Amino acid sequence: MSEADLEVLFNETLAARRRVYEAAGATPLEKLELGTDEEVYVKREDTSPIHAYKWRGAYNRMKLLSDEERERGVVCASAGNHAQGVALAARKLGTTATIYMPRSTPLMKQEAVKSIGGAAVKVILEGDAYDAASAAAKALATETGQTFVHPYDDMAVIAGQGTMADEIVMAGVGAFDVVYLQIGGGGMAAGVACWLKRYYPEIEVVGVEGVDQASMAAAVKNGSPVTLEYLDVFCDGTAVKRAGDLTSQFCAKLMDRFVTVTNAEVCAAVQLLWERLRAIPEPAGAMGLAAWMKERERCRGKRVLTIMCGGNMDFGQLSWIVRHAGIGSAHRKYYRFEIEERPGALLSLLETFPEGVNIVEFQHGAVQGRSAKPVIGVDAMPQVLALFEQSLQGLGIPYEDATGQEDVEFRIIHYDASMLVRPLFIRIEFPERPGALKEFLGNNCQDASIVYFNYNYTGERVGRALIGFDFANEAARAAFCEAVLERDTVLRYAKEISADALRRIV
Repeated sequence: MSEADLEVLFNETLAARRRVYEAAGATPLEKLELGTDEEVYVKREDTSPIHAYKWRGAYNRMKLLSDEERERGVVCASAGNHAQGVALAARKLGTTATIYMPRSTPLMKQEAVKSIGGAAVKVILEGDAYDAASAAAKALATETGQTFVHPYDDMAVIAGQGTMADEIVMAGVGAFDVVYLQIGGGGMAAGVACWLKRYYPEIEVVGVEGVDQASMAAAVKNGSPVTLEYLDVFCDGTAVKRAGDLTSQFCAKLMDRFVTVTNAEVCAAVQLLWERLRAIPEPAGAMGLAAWMKERERCRGKRVLTIMCGGNMDFGQLSWIVRHAGIGSAHRKYYRFEIEERPGALLSLLETFPEGVNIVEFQHGAVQGRSAKPVIGVDAMPQVLALFEQSLQGLGIPYEDATGQEDVEFRIIHYDASMLVRPLFIRIEFPERPGALKEFLGNNCQDASIVYFNYNYTGERVGRALIGFDFANEAARAAFCEAVLERDTVLRYAKEISADALRRIV
């Protein structure tokens, strides 16, 4: 890749400016209000007509179709945003598009493509992943003579994506020191980096990839594209197994370095964008900000640019994102403790938790043996968590960091029902505030063995938990029922589970 090739891309982007704004207008550049002196700007591509930047490249490429090519129509493959961009261009340019999507594509994204394109588009579901859909689309293009509109590995597509960089420069906020650009196939990164480096020669361009999506870094290191054996699809907008032939050459020339981010770090960035901008990006849309958060100390005193490249969030992903955002920002950890299997042992453990450490999850079940191993998830500032661990060590309380362990991640709670003699399982609701749950346990559970505890913070004003107790005698069981189920306590609600449910679990 030579300087002449970069000049070609720059001029193609210059020409693209005259085309793309037939389809839609410029998107805003917003400063992230962090309450500090840090300067971080976010390019809001989620505000475009398709809630992502892909319309730029698709429209620019399809605007170049000859009358004959437009008459035949186009074909493409996409799991979401590129499909919507092609659909928009097809409708506005008076052509047709056959769009192949994997069968696993969420219905929301399928319906969005049909809604945007109307009668101009035909959606065909093919295969379980993008590769199968792409192969089918290319086969149809070969058979019919229709133009295949590539999602990234095409000069006109790359140039179209680069128009967002022109808007950044024209925003008049001045030069940036560093830009974090998420990379899937590399079209956006190549187009934006080419333009920004022309106007901000000193800018550091950082390519951002998911830990199990780093096909571009692998291509640059290898000197040519390689195919990843495994591809994580949580950030589905950047889930590309093999970087483009053309884009990898541009990225090798334009990227100063690469950084990877975890899914949990992306979740933390999604949370920050919601808290500061009231915007919910799709996971790929938050990757650039996630990289800045990861390198925040390195960026002190620098002006930072990130791209929120899309906002087509699958609603079903939100619960996973919420649960993992704290892990990604180092504010949440899961601990596996070892305590004696006796009444009051769990309460004694909770009494060692200092203020500032909020319990957000309980996973505990009684099993055979002299010890129990409850898993407790907590939220706190990183420095508070460090002090908490020092306190545990000083008190001689055995624990391990269980964050990310498979059984914890999937909430597998083992317990041995054969151990139970006089079981009582209750559903409770309590005020979701620090200390409320500990207050309930401390005031009412001294004579009860906690044999099962299932609680997960949901963000509501109330916490909900299923707790199982066992008792040494009937008198203790009856006294507990009277105290908890028949009197006012800190709980908002307490009810014994149904007899049918109890039979199923014990």
